[in-house]
Amino acid sequence: MPAVDHTAALEPVGLRLREAFGRYPTGVAVICAAGPQGPVGLTASSVASVSLTVPALSFSVMDTRSARHLLQAESLVVHLLGPAHVGVARDFSRSGGPRFTPDQGWRTLPTGEPFLPGALAALRVRPLRQVPVGDATLVVARVLDVHHGPEGGQLIYHARRFHTSPLPTEATSCDCHA
Repeated sequence: MPAVDHTAALEPVGLRLREAFGRYPTGVAVICAAGPQGPVGLTASSVASVSLTVPALSFSVMDTRSARHLLQAESLVVHLLGPAHVGVARDFSRSGGPRFTPDQGWRTLPTGEPFLPGALAALRVRPLRQVPVGDATLVVARVLDVHHGPEGGQLIYHARRFHTSPLPTEATSCDCHA
């Protein structure tokens, strides 16, 4: 299947929106599922916590073959990545990149989904809602289980590039309430 050019149909506000979010750093996740022909997954920078009282998160995916398989899955695992997995993030962000290789460290959960034990956290989820929006789909999913991995710094997507940094040695906090 040929790659879809998601920029071809962007209107001027869409182009400026892409530029705006390019200036906004986000965390990096790899979202995976057990597909009909084997495991499927993709890199996402749109993961957000939605609720703690009903443990839920959200993410969006563009219309790709991997995304279509993920959207059909009954359960998924959202892996929150740290700097040790910049290579995995790159591999899963491009069509044809290596996926689920032994050297990447993948295992399988008893429930059948791919699992990356070295991720900062792996969140097993069940989709609750899917909302099509343009060439993307917004997914809201209930968190069923949380696997914490080692703490290990930060992997950030900013200005269309992956950036890493270690954990800060001195914690700073903000008593901000937005």
